Amino acid sequence: MDGTQNAILESSLQNGIGPSTKAPCATDVARGIKRLFARNDIWCVEEMALKNNRRADLMGIDARGQIIIVEIKVARGDLLGDNKWPDYLDFCDRFFWGVPPELDRSPLESEAYSPERCGIIVADGYDAEIVRQAPLEPLAAARRKAEIEKLARIALRRNTALIDPQCTDLSSAG
Repeated sequence: MDGTQNAILESSLQNGIGPSTKAPCATDVARGIKRLFARNDIWCVEEMALKNNRRADLMGIDARGQIIIVEIKVARGDLLGDNKWPDYLDFCDRFFWGVPPELDRSPLESEAYSPERCGIIVADGYDAEIVRQAPLEPLAAARRKAEIEKLARIALRRNTALIDPQCTDLSSAG
């Protein structure tokens, strides 16, 4: 490759054109999962705070009112080092791991990751596929009601802030 070809290739890569060596990121995985969910009438929000001081990467509601939580992992070390994920199970009817196609999913088959309780969604920035369905583990009715109300209020607040950012300054909820 001569100097001109090198310069063109370098310029193309800097402008997002050409082969990608970009590592998968959680934003891409979340986008793909949200597209899958939208096709299945599941609507979710990102970074949902829970009462136990944890934060769900994605938390959503399906057409039957069931709550779904997705914990996104894009790196093996992050997956293997996560010991807080069981704390999410008390806040959802179904729990999924969301991972990029490149991530080795074999640890998710081990007992430490409760494969009988957790589904797996493989996603990139364009789409997603459920490769293992999460079994339904129904929440108590009172817990579900409280979580749905909290989720709805957060979603409405975020929507209002998109339309009029000054509205969030008026809220006493913080």
